[in-house]
Parts: sequence; C-alpha cells; structure tokens
Amino acid sequence: MILPDPEQLLDQLYQQLKPRVHENTALVGIYTGGVWLMEKLLQRLQTELGRDIAHGKLNASMYRDDYARRGMKTTAQPGHIPFDVNDRHIILIDDIFYTGRTVRAVINELFDYGRPGLIELAALINRGGAQLPIRPDIVGADIPLLAHQAFELSINTQGRLHLTVTDSSQSATHSPEANLPNDSGAN
Repeated sequence: MILPDPEQLLDQLYQQLKPRVHENTALVGIYTGGVWLMEKLLQRLQTELGRDIAHGKLNASMYRDDYARRGMKTTAQPGHIPFDVNDRHIILIDDIFYTGRTVRAVINELFDYGRPGLIELAALINRGGAQLPIRPDIVGADIPLLAHQAFELSINTQGRLHLTVTDSSQSATHSPEANLPNDSGAN
C-alpha cells in the first residue's frame, strides 16, 4: 500500500478547517497525534488570521468504555482546557478515526468542562470501521484498512509527520485480547 504524505493530508485538512474557524471557535487536540495536528494547524491559523485562537488538549483514557480491559497507558497526558467551553464552537482534532469510541470518550470529558454550543470533528484519516453513530465532519483522507491493520502517526525531531501501517495479525495470539483493536489508529 502506498501511503499519502501526512503533511499533504494536513494541508487538505487545513483548507477545510479554516473557513469554519470564527471568533467563538476553539480547537481541541486529542492525545497524542491529534495534539500534534492541532498544534500545527493552530500555528498556521493564528498566523493567517492574525489573532489568537482558544485551544486545549484532552485524553480519553479514563473515559473510555473499555478502560477495564485496556487499562491506563503509561504515557497518559492530563487534559487541559484553559477556556470557557459553554456555548463555544469546538473543533475536536484527532489523527486516525476508527471505531468512534475515543471521540465519544473525549466528548464525555469535554462536557465535564461545560456545555459546548457545537462540536465538530476533524480527523487526518478516516480508516473506516465506525461502531458508533459518530463520523468526522472534516477529513484529510478516507483510507480503509482491514481490522488487523492500524495506522501509526509519528513526528520526528524536526516536527515532520510520518505515517506507517502496522499488522497485528503477524504477532496476534489466540487470547481474547488479541481480537481487541489496539490504541494506535483504533479511535
């Protein structure tokens, strides 16, 4: 499979996102890849629009419906929403959209901060496989994967994004956990 350049996908995402950003808009990145994307988009938006844009970060780990099975990641980052959420237009930003469970969990966490007026979802890639009635409103690309595959987004020391596909079927065991989607690309 030939993978697209994630920097080009980010440009496509930016072109769709920019017209939706108004005075009442806040960007919220979902750890980890969504935060990287949010930071890159935020820098470009603030430069081009000539103003600050409210922004924050959320981690869905404690709000996931499968927390008991998955447990806490050792690198879990705390959420940080330094603005009033009430009646705000929130654009959630995630790297890979898969099942919708991460987004559902983040929305639950977001409501702990207040009641947004509108929530939209931007994802770099929609890989297909949604299990909930949640879909990205803005997407860089729709690239379907098989259930045993996952996208992994990484960022190098120069801040450049890199995309790979992993295959869990080669290392899967016959335990019940082997059939669970992994966290990378399993949103």
